[in-house]
Amino acid sequence: MQRSERDNKKKESSNWVLGFGNWVTSIMVEPRQILAGFLTVTMFVMLAHMIKRDHFSSHSQVRMSPSQTTRFERSKFAESTAASVDSNGLWKDDAPELEPCWQKPNFEVDPSDGYVTFSLTDGPEYHVSQIADAVVVARNLGATLVLPDIRGTKLGDKREFDNVYDAHKFISSLDGVVRVVKQPPSKISMKKIAVVKVPNRVTKEHIAEKIELVFREKGNIRLATYFPLVNMKKAKAEGDIDSVACMAMFGTLDLQPEVRGVVDSMIERLRTLSRKSDGRFVAVDLRVDVLEKKGCKDKEGSVSKSCYDAGEIASFLRKIGFGKDTTIYLTQSRWDSSLDALKEFFPKTYTKEGIMPMDKKDQFLDSEAPTLEEVIDFYICSESDVFVPAISGLFYANVAGKRISTGKTQILVPANIPGVSASPDNFISHYVTKKNHLAYSCFC
Repeated sequence: MQRSERDNKKKESSNWVLGFGNWVTSIMVEPRQILAGFLTVTMFVMLAHMIKRDHFSSHSQVRMSPSQTTRFERSKFAESTAASVDSNGLWKDDAPELEPCWQKPNFEVDPSDGYVTFSLTDGPEYHVSQIADAVVVARNLGATLVLPDIRGTKLGDKREFDNVYDAHKFISSLDGVVRVVKQPPSKISMKKIAVVKVPNRVTKEHIAEKIELVFREKGNIRLATYFPLVNMKKAKAEGDIDSVACMAMFGTLDLQPEVRGVVDSMIERLRTLSRKSDGRFVAVDLRVDVLEKKGCKDKEGSVSKSCYDAGEIASFLRKIGFGKDTTIYLTQSRWDSSLDALKEFFPKTYTKEGIMPMDKKDQFLDSEAPTLEEVIDFYICSESDVFVPAISGLFYANVAGKRISTGKTQILVPANIPGVSASPDNFISHYVTKKNHLAYSCFC
């Protein structure tokens, strides 16, 4: 019993010594831990001050010049603007295609033995108007219309009608309206045919007063359409002549298959390049040679302009919300250094040369005979998701008419925009907002 008590006391003494040792050890360890923690915190604080000084000190080694700062801020603004603008404001879905209001004439004009000949000249924006005037004249005279040839803006640029347009479609679409032949009889000397000047959008009254007498006297006439002014605004109903003009302008011209194929391949290429905008692209009618001729000067007494250069178009597109990924097609055929201001902000800007199939370039890119280039421009601008006319005139007016008829009413007319942004809805063509285009007389 005494031995057991001694053993217990010895064990308790041993446990006490062990506990005391652990306590002493803890007293010795904690100061070291505290010191280490203090040093660690101090080191992080010093590092933080060093980082702060490197980023924000005015003595930093890397500086941004005022011009660099401006470019950077503008770029960031444009990107944020593009992201914040409602996509529907830029890329509106097509409206339903309009239905033709015209009807084929329900009475016969007394036929004659005479022929009406003419040429399509200058470019496709003129062709649709020249076709309409020729059909109206031939219809009112009871004459046979001869399929026109096509003469470009440059000497020697002459083509047969079916090199560009679908001749069968043209002839069949006018069945019952006016007789059409591909060639006049051999007995008719083209050199001796009387030339008659015809104002664009010719009226029945003008035909009766100025043309019919010459036709009855000479038997055959050759029309030379002139354009006293660009007038594609909606007209008052004038009976049969409106239906005939509408049918001729909007229902007769289709591209022949090879040309149509080139246009389709180029549009498909543009849509492929536009993945980030769901295949949508902007077509801009911007031709350097035309800008140089017009000078892009302000109109007298007006804040509006007749044309805008590449830098002004870039500024306009940016301010209404288009971003750097926007794909842009220009009607300029080959790249020109004056377009760099546009490509600087919109890298995905292309001319025909950049997107036309390689095996078609020799045939379709000819600066000495540019008719096919101009036709391609007209149809791509008519079928793009957005059309921006950098140049006022008949090209803009007739592209607008074709777009309206197919429901593609996103036509944005440039302007000098004060400030940093604006809604694209403020720049939709008056042809659309006021429905004052001739197309609204022809379609319902």
